[in-house]
This record gives sequence, C-alpha cells and structure tokens, in this order.
Amino acid sequence: MPPGPSQTELDDHSRYSRQVLFPGIGEPGQQRLAHAHAAIIGVGATGAATASLLARAGVGHLTLIDRDFVEPSNLQRQILFDEADARAALPKAEAARLHLARINSSVRVTAHIADLVPANIDELLANADILLDCTDNFETRYLLNDFSVRDGRPWIYAAAVGAYAATLNILPKSVGIGSREKGIECASEPTPCSLLPTPCLSCIFPTPPTGNLETCDTAGILSTAVNLAASLQSTEALKYLTGQPELMRRSLLSYDLWTSQRSEIATTTAAPDCDVCGHRNFRHLSGDARPHITLCGRNSVQIHEHHKPFDLAALQQKLSPLGAVRTNGHLLRFEYAPYTLTVFPDGRALIQGTTDTGLARSLYARFLGS
Repeated sequence: MPPGPSQTELDDHSRYSRQVLFPGIGEPGQQRLAHAHAAIIGVGATGAATASLLARAGVGHLTLIDRDFVEPSNLQRQILFDEADARAALPKAEAARLHLARINSSVRVTAHIADLVPANIDELLANADILLDCTDNFETRYLLNDFSVRDGRPWIYAAAVGAYAATLNILPKSVGIGSREKGIECASEPTPCSLLPTPCLSCIFPTPPTGNLETCDTAGILSTAVNLAASLQSTEALKYLTGQPELMRRSLLSYDLWTSQRSEIATTTAAPDCDVCGHRNFRHLSGDARPHITLCGRNSVQIHEHHKPFDLAALQQKLSPLGAVRTNGHLLRFEYAPYTLTVFPDGRALIQGTTDTGLARSLYARFLGS
C-alpha cells in the first residue's frame, strides 16, 4: 500500500480546499500563489488586513515594511494586533510577522522595521512580484510609483479614511493576456495578446495633493472602510499572482460606505507627456527635495536620520537618569513630559507631543545628539 500524503500536504489540501473550488483559482492558481512574493508597504490598518488575507490565501512569501509601532488607538481597526502588542509597543512589522506565523506557518514572512526611502527601496523590494501600497502618505506613494515604472513592477494603491475606501491598479508595462491553454484569442493579433500599460500615479495626479487632507487623525476611520480597501486590493493582487492580469480593474474606484456614494474613473491610457512614465524622470526615486523631518499625524513629528544608527542598550543607559525609558529590543521609548521620543536602531525618531518641526529637531539634538 503506497504511503499516504504528509501531514503538511493534508493540511494544505484542507486549508485551501474552498479556495481551490473557486474556478478563478483552482489547483494551478493555488500552486502559483505558493511561489508568489508580495511586498506590503505599511502595516497599519489596511496593511494588516491585506497581509492577513494574503497569508490565508497561501501567498508563499510576504515582505512587510513599516516604520511605526502598535498603540492602543490602533486596535479598533488594525486586525492583526492585540492589547499585548500595544502594551509592549511592538513595531507593527514585527507584531504582524508573529501573528501571521500563527495564522499560516507555511507562509514565509520577512519583516522590515524601516522607513521606505530611496536609499533602501531596491534592497527591501527585491524580487517582489507585486507591490501593495498600504501607506498613509503620498511621499511614499510617489516613491513607489517611480520604482514601479523604472522596473516595470506592478503596484496597487489603496487608501481608507472615514467611511471612504479607494484602490487603483498600476501596471507599468504591457501585460500578456490569454493563451492557447486558456482558449482566449485576440481579434487583431496572434495569441498571446497584450494590454497596454495603465496610467501611473503621476499621470492621474501630476503633483501630490496639497491643503488640509483628511487623515484618520482628523476625520476618524471605520474599520469596515479599511477592510473594504484591503479586500479590493487583495483580490486584484490574487488576479495578478495567479497569472490573470487581464482581469485586473482599470479604474480608480472609490466608495463611501456611510453614504453609499460610489465613483469610478477609467484609467485605460497613460498620459504621453507624463513626467514619470512618459519622460522617465524619477525625481522621487533620486531623493530630490525629500524632507528629513515630516509631520506624521497624532501630534507628532518624524525625523529621518538614517545615517545615525543607535545602540539601544547604550542609549537606555544614557537617558535613564533624565526620564522614564523602556525598550523592547526593537525600539526605545523615552518620556520627557510632555514629550515622548520613540527611537529606532536605524536612527529614526518619532517625537510625540508637538507638531513644531523646529522643536522636534531640538529635542532630537538635545537627547540623541546632532
């Protein structure tokens, strides 16, 4: 009698059985997912939900990138985290990695506690098949757009605030559609045929939005809006990772769950005079005019000092006589009322208690060095 399947095989067969029954996935699609690699940039509300959905779907490798840590106010909508994570102020990327390991141990999860910047983007996003934007700022989105267009890598924009959710697929190069195997024919050219690139972010928004943009700190947020954005983004990613890019939506879709207002703007043709995909001017990727100090909501300022790494144990010794200090091995929190400095090993710091960038810089210099 031949040996039966291993426990892992039994587990995988059972785990994905309902997904495999769906004709859009099937056994071939599930096998492709097992060998796929998705990078999720930002592991807050949308990123946590997207990571959970893709891990449960069996995407073989997830790269998580996030610069922040878990706080109590996150727990209302960030589904991968719990009260223990908030008490320990665990970095979101690391907390997510630990929780995902308990959801699906066969998925490889690489966590980076980092701010995605021009200096590290090539290393952190190496080999990812698709890039999933779950950030809360256009600075990073334009950086992702430059990288995506330069390398021909697809990415999916997602946003949620209040009751509003929006997503946009960006495919920066022609994608093949159809095959003799799938039985899809093109009317005007031999199989396989192709779709032209979609517009990039800069085609649609040539300059970053300005003014008083709503954020979850100013307009609040419903967890249902977050999960809608994540579900739309994850489904589009599954289409791509199972080899069906022709099924991906070519529009900027937005929906307000509270008012039931829906908007969809076609994104079928790239702008020929686009500075990025037309003229290939990658200003954000080169780091031009990138600020070293940024406001990041919740009455705080982030200082991006990536060339000043810290030894957290030594820093704890230095700061302990001056105020309350605690560290979890991933970051250090120093309380100097009414301010709290959260310091990361790579030299970054979040200064909470002010939106004055000059004051934040002076606190950084005073306690961490200039």
